[in-house]
Amino acid sequence: MSAPSQHSVKSQQHWADISENTFIAGIWLLFWVHKLLGRWPFRLCLYPVITVQWLSRPALRHASMQYLQRLEAATGALGHAASWRDSLKHLALFAETMLDKLLAVSGRYQFSNVSTEGREAFYTTAEQGLGGVIITAHLGCLELCRAMAEDTGKIRLNILVHTRHARQFNQLLKRLNPDNDLQLIEVSEVGPATAVLLAEKIAAGEYIVIAGDRIPVFASQTVQADFLGQSAPFPAGPYILASLLKCPLYLLGCTHAGRGYHIHFETLANRVILPRGQRQDAMAGYAAQYAQAITALLKRSPYDWFNFFAFWDQTHDKH
Repeated sequence: MSAPSQHSVKSQQHWADISENTFIAGIWLLFWVHKLLGRWPFRLCLYPVITVQWLSRPALRHASMQYLQRLEAATGALGHAASWRDSLKHLALFAETMLDKLLAVSGRYQFSNVSTEGREAFYTTAEQGLGGVIITAHLGCLELCRAMAEDTGKIRLNILVHTRHARQFNQLLKRLNPDNDLQLIEVSEVGPATAVLLAEKIAAGEYIVIAGDRIPVFASQTVQADFLGQSAPFPAGPYILASLLKCPLYLLGCTHAGRGYHIHFETLANRVILPRGQRQDAMAGYAAQYAQAITALLKRSPYDWFNFFAFWDQTHDKH
C-alpha cells in the first residue's frame, strides 16, 4: 500500500472547522473501556477503530503522511521512509494519549512514569511570584503537566482556547474530577477586556498558556517560519501577548519516553521585544525559535505531533 502524495489531498479548511461531533463521546468511551477492562483490552478494541478512521478519512491520512515524510526528510527521526504503517502508528499513539489525558485529570496516571527537564529552574522563578506566558504545542500529553502543576500547587495555569470544543472538553474534565481547578479562557481574539484580564493574571504571578502551532479562527496576524524544511504559518499571538504583558516567554512540551512521558521546560525569552518598524521580523524570529524547539522534541519522539490537518497549507481565516 503506497503512501499518498503530499499534494494529492489539499485542503484549505481551517482546523477549527473540522467536525468533532463524536469527539467527547469517543474519548469518554475510551476511558470507560480502559477502566473496566484495562490497557491491553483497550488496545484490542482501539486498533479496528483506528484502521477504519484512517481508511475513511483521506484528509487525516494525508496530513499524517505529510508530517511524517517531512519529519524524516528534515531530521531522519524515523530512520526509514515514512509508510502507511507509520501513519497508523501515529494515529494510534494519539488515541492512547487521549486516554492518558483523562487518566491524568482523574488522578489515575502514575506520575512516577514522568520525567522532567528544566522544571526546577522554572519552579524557582514561579516561587518568586513572577508570572509569564507559556507557549505549547499539540504534542504529547500536556494534561499531565497541568495535573502535576495542580498537584504541587506551585503554579497556576490559565489556558487560552479558541473553540467551543475546548469548553466541552473542560466540562468532561470536571466530570472526571470535580475538584479540578483548571482555568480555561475561551477567546476568539484578544481584545482590550481580555488583555486587562490577562495582565491581572500575570501581575498575580499566574501563567497564561497558549498553543503556538494552530492559527486562531479570526487571527489578524500570522508569521512564516521554517518547520521541517518547509515554510509554515504560525500564529503571532503568543509573541504579541508576551510583549504586551512585558513578561517572560516559556516553552512547555511533553513527549512519550519509555513507558511514560518526558516534560520539557525551556525559557524562550526573558522579555519579548517587538521593535517598531521591525515587528514582523522580530515575531518571525521568535516563531523560528519555537519551531526549532518543537523539532528538537519531535526528533526524540516522532509520532507525538497531533495536528491532523493540512498544517503547511492552512489559511488563517474562515470561509
